[in-house]
Amino acid sequence: MRIRRMIGDEPGLTEMKMFGGLAFLIHGNMSVSASGQGGLLLRVDPDQTDALLDEPYAESFVMRGRAMDGWLRVGAEGVVEDEPLERWVRRGIDYARSLPPK
Repeated sequence: MRIRRMIGDEPGLTEMKMFGGLAFLIHGNMSVSASGQGGLLLRVDPDQTDALLDEPYAESFVMRGRAMDGWLRVGAEGVVEDEPLERWVRRGIDYARSLPPK
C-alpha cells in the first residue's frame, strides 16, 4: 500500500480498520485513512478546513448530514500520483502529531 510505504517509519504509527477503510493513527489519533470508496479521509486543523476545500478533489466529510470541520475527503482522482498523495498524507500526519497522545 502506498500510504504505508510513505509513513511506515513514523513513530507511534498504528493501523486500524475504521470508517470503511484502513486508518493510520499517530499515538492513537487518526491522521489519514485509505477509504474503501477510493481516495482518502483525513484529519486537518479545523481552522484550515475551508481553505483546503479549495484544493482540487477535496470535499467536506459529511457525517449524519453534517459537514465536519477538521475532516476532509479527497477523491481518488486527486491521489493517483504519489506527489499529491504524499502532500495530503503529510497534512494528516502533521495534524495528528500536534494532538496529545491518547
